[in-house]
Amino acid sequence: MLGITPQTINTWISRNTFNAELIYAKCEGVSANWLLTGCGSMINEQEREVNASLQVQEKFPLKTDNLVDLQRIPLYNLEATAGLVSLFNDVDAIPISYISLPDLPACDGAVYVRGDSMYPLLKSGDIVLYKQVHDMQYGIFWGEMYLISANVDGDEFVTIKYIHKSERENCVKLVSHNQHHEPKDIPISMIRALALVKASVRYNTIR
Repeated sequence: MLGITPQTINTWISRNTFNAELIYAKCEGVSANWLLTGCGSMINEQEREVNASLQVQEKFPLKTDNLVDLQRIPLYNLEATAGLVSLFNDVDAIPISYISLPDLPACDGAVYVRGDSMYPLLKSGDIVLYKQVHDMQYGIFWGEMYLISANVDGDEFVTIKYIHKSERENCVKLVSHNQHHEPKDIPISMIRALALVKASVRYNTIR
């Protein structure tokens, strides 16, 4: 019914998550609360109408996450802040808007997705909500999705990738969800800023 492969199911199981957008699209009227918690009514017509205009695409929970009932998460324009490093270093950075979603892990901010390295899991124009990583040596959860800023020939390269262990010493392997992008090993010293992607949001209609 969902039109997905066994490999996709295995990925959901291994990451303890699922593509909520796909479930909502295929199972019209299913309550998000029932889907995520098993509580309440399975069918919720009012919620289906709300989700038609704005959906929480997917959450990426860790077992160590502490959920917050409702946060006011700042949404930033990376181009206006001159990159991820500048954004993280500027305590007075001005957000362009705020996002409030229930029962999310603690997040520091949100930015728009650019590029197709994580397609179709993430599309250009989606919003990712992140938690900054301060300890790059010991603070990485292998296999999780990260917002990364790397120094490449003196320029800042910002991308979203899975981070895997590398066979090369003092390096990490950056892996895309898009199979057209080859994995790449880079020295940890090239990473200038790092944030764990906690959730994503996708607009399905213009208005």
